[in-house]
Amino acid sequence: MQKQFFTEAISLEIFETISKASQQLGLESYVIGGFVRDYFLKRGTAKDIDVVTVGSGIDLAEKVSSLLSNKPKVQVFKTYGTAMLRYKDIEIEFVGARKESYSEETRNPEVSEGNLQDDQNRRDFTINALALSLNEANFGELLDPFNGIVDLKNGILRTPLDPDITYSDDPLRMMRAIRFASQLNFTIEENSLTAITKNSERLEIITRERIVDELNKVMASKKPSIGFLLLEETKLLAQIIPELIDLKGVEEVEGQKHKDNFYHTLEVVDNISENTEDIWLRWAALLHDIGKAPTKKFSKKVGWTFHSHEFVGSKMVYKLFKNLKMPLNNKMKFVQKMVLLSSRPIVLATDVTDAAVRRLVFDAGDDINSLMTLCEADITTKNPKKFKRYHQNFEEVRSKIKEVEERDRVRNFQPPVSGEEIIEAFNLKPCKEIGQIKEAIKEAILDGKIPNEHQACFDFMIEKGKSLGLTLA
Repeated sequence: MQKQFFTEAISLEIFETISKASQQLGLESYVIGGFVRDYFLKRGTAKDIDVVTVGSGIDLAEKVSSLLSNKPKVQVFKTYGTAMLRYKDIEIEFVGARKESYSEETRNPEVSEGNLQDDQNRRDFTINALALSLNEANFGELLDPFNGIVDLKNGILRTPLDPDITYSDDPLRMMRAIRFASQLNFTIEENSLTAITKNSERLEIITRERIVDELNKVMASKKPSIGFLLLEETKLLAQIIPELIDLKGVEEVEGQKHKDNFYHTLEVVDNISENTEDIWLRWAALLHDIGKAPTKKFSKKVGWTFHSHEFVGSKMVYKLFKNLKMPLNNKMKFVQKMVLLSSRPIVLATDVTDAAVRRLVFDAGDDINSLMTLCEADITTKNPKKFKRYHQNFEEVRSKIKEVEERDRVRNFQPPVSGEEIIEAFNLKPCKEIGQIKEAIKEAILDGKIPNEHQACFDFMIEKGKSLGLTLA
């Protein structure tokens, strides 16, 4: 095969420095993996570069640092035999070429020194085994023992060695395969897909954190449904988020069907991904209907119902996040809130009253725009007239939200009358009546009985206090 050279791919000054350092140490060095793959895919500027050397990666990193004018700090990871330094805004990792062997209980391999071919053999996919020489004798030569370039052109994900062994050895590679398929819109080669399904239960040896890291990359891709459909097909999703699998299927009773809420959910996720890169809003879209499986009921009178599925679903979010070891902080609470409120604007769109809009804005607070984005993504009807009408209704809701918000200022509501004013007006000590009056003022504002202004609220406070049997001071 004719040799191919791609010196323009490694035209940055740092590559010349690595080449010079390698020569001084008598080492062979290559840039490998994602940097090379993304160069051929024209995916933009790299943020990290992997350099493999036949010898000590730590020695090479320290030599490179000594040759650079700013002498960047070298971070050494002796356990893994790797080192890293930062060049401008790029992180460069140096590792010695190695062979790997695995046991069934762990994805952490036994490692021994090897050559470039050994290192390429251990890579997850042919497109990640591409290497460019940094050696003076053949600077820029492409070393592609598995025809990764062909797979790149054809959009194929294939393992360098037997996929059954590759995925069994390190089951995280199954998640990576699906992540790359989703990010790059590539097809997983048939034998590889079969091997993932066969080894799906091996995923149990991978930490939840590593799984979620890959899952978030699927979620962040342009069309997340590609990844989630593959996760479902390969039986991985049932291990990670069984709550989604429970949404699959259509039941029919007495001629009445409900829609398949699993495929509907994936449509919603794709829809919302066209309008936001907010990963947590995308999570809300993924989980917005998880309460439908446990609340599904059929009655002859009304057919299929999912009463309170939003409330049940919002409660399920906590357990799901906890099981996946995801953050149980404001991110989780945001997803819970979005799931809980997910149907409110849909109901509101049929009857846009000021009072209902005020309550929605009050409950959603600063997340009202996110909620509206979620609800608009939830429109998956294939009927063009219905689709247009629903979107027009939501435009009306958005317009009403803006109008009500400007007039009534109920977002992040603070009562115009303070607890101190109530205490002073009725000469009270701390008691339940103070809370009752504040709640009554809030409800009166949200119902439109009084404007969100101090004097009107103060007058209402006096009347409410009297109705509770309180006496003015």
